[in-house]
Amino acid sequence: MEVMEKRRWDSLESWSMLLDLQGNGSDQGNDNNNDDWEGVGQREEWMADLSQLFIGNKFASGSNSRIYRGIYKQRAVAIKMVRIPEQDQQKKTILEKQFNSEVSFLSRLYHLNIVQFIAACKKPPVYCIITEYMSQGTLRMYLHKKEPYSLSTETILRLALDISRGMQYLHSRGVIHRDLKSHNLLLNDEMRVKVADFGTSCLETQCKESKGNMGTYRWMAPEMIKEKPYTKKVDVYSFGIVLWELTTALVPYQGMTPVQAAYAASEKNLRPPLSTTSSPVLNGLIKRCWSANPSKRPDFNYIVSILEKYDECLKEGLPIMVVHQELRFGASLFELLKGCMATTTSSIPVQA
Repeated sequence: MEVMEKRRWDSLESWSMLLDLQGNGSDQGNDNNNDDWEGVGQREEWMADLSQLFIGNKFASGSNSRIYRGIYKQRAVAIKMVRIPEQDQQKKTILEKQFNSEVSFLSRLYHLNIVQFIAACKKPPVYCIITEYMSQGTLRMYLHKKEPYSLSTETILRLALDISRGMQYLHSRGVIHRDLKSHNLLLNDEMRVKVADFGTSCLETQCKESKGNMGTYRWMAPEMIKEKPYTKKVDVYSFGIVLWELTTALVPYQGMTPVQAAYAASEKNLRPPLSTTSSPVLNGLIKRCWSANPSKRPDFNYIVSILEKYDECLKEGLPIMVVHQELRFGASLFELLKGCMATTTSSIPVQA
């Protein structure tokens, strides 16, 4: 582990200074402030021991949070610190709800492709979430360094399988992520992907009839953009956009503002142009995932099965070609992969 400047932050004054907070709020740093968790579960099991927390350099930041590399109980960790504004009650309520939601989900999720939760603390006006340290950053950062269309099919499949297996697990637990995108997918030393950031997630039973914009416009499903009722199929749509990113290494709807991208996807039924060099199997899967009709999108059990079959064909060195036909939802991708053999390829128009 590289040498790190170690600083212990076990008082409110230190935490406030770290986040450039102004004003004297040290009287809020009593332990009883940890008593108002809402639906977060057995907090004693994961409440951070701040005397064991050492903070290093900041490596990412958002509008309301900063993420630091650190050490917790002699383990390299990422520390997400959220600043809760005391004066803006509406914003405070939203951020507290997101924080409680993220801790609630992360502390209950255990999967190789879900970022591992370690501890959390709530010391107003600063909250923190401690997770495993993912040394290679976000998938978006990784793709940004790549030339367009440069990822091999093997690499695309490996990354896509990690993401889809993580999402398959989430959906099996009844959780809708609602903000699946390349920025919320993290890479470790082995270049394995883990799903992260559950601040806007919800249980399907509780948000099945929810309306409103949750997530990020470039990856957001049309029904959510239009504030219509939605299901877990919004995550499948977002996965389709992420899979497109893997095949192109580009930003979706490049040249458009987020609002323009949302309008194009929801009102004009437009999607980013498919790669002409990518496998028709992957392009066909992308098209199904980002279908405008949620019922036509596959679930993650199907997606994992398709990707595993494709991966198996590649590892066995079998050629994969597609029969000369336009891919439609009724045409099974399993049939296209049957025996990993067929005759000719065809171009696939971009339609939702």
